[in-house]
Amino acid sequence: MKKKGLFLDRDGVINRERGAHTVRLADFEVLPDVPQAIAAAVRAGWVVVVITNQSGIDLGLYDRAEVERMHRYLGDMLRDQDTAVADVLYCPHHPSVGKCLCRKPGSLLLERAMARHGMDPASSLMIGDRDRDVEAATRAGVRGILVAPNASLLETLRTHGLIP
Repeated sequence: MKKKGLFLDRDGVINRERGAHTVRLADFEVLPDVPQAIAAAVRAGWVVVVITNQSGIDLGLYDRAEVERMHRYLGDMLRDQDTAVADVLYCPHHPSVGKCLCRKPGSLLLERAMARHGMDPASSLMIGDRDRDVEAATRAGVRGILVAPNASLLETLRTHGLIP
């Protein structure tokens, strides 16, 4: 039986959208209700995966090691709340450097996550704060939900009936 996937954009959904690249761990501010929201989603049977564009790598603003530090920090914070995301997938490319299939609105990262975790696209959805997040979801056969940057993830999950 295929699982239902909950894809979350990172900047603006999980951590505060600052209007600029999140370059350092010191700038990576996880939004207040994110651990509680992810824990509730996992309890409700969702496989939670973070899908994020990190073009600052291609632009030379930061490196993969810094992105991995941020993701380890998020993982540690979630573990402290007795929860976790199943995966974090990111695209390091910037369109000025070349085209790729993994950068949203491309759907490759969602497709990769669905294959890796046995997810059913028809039962899955993506929450993002940009049109490209919803477009990537649509291309992957997944429902997309557009939210305002830095919106409450917990409230979004409740409003859409994804958690009790």
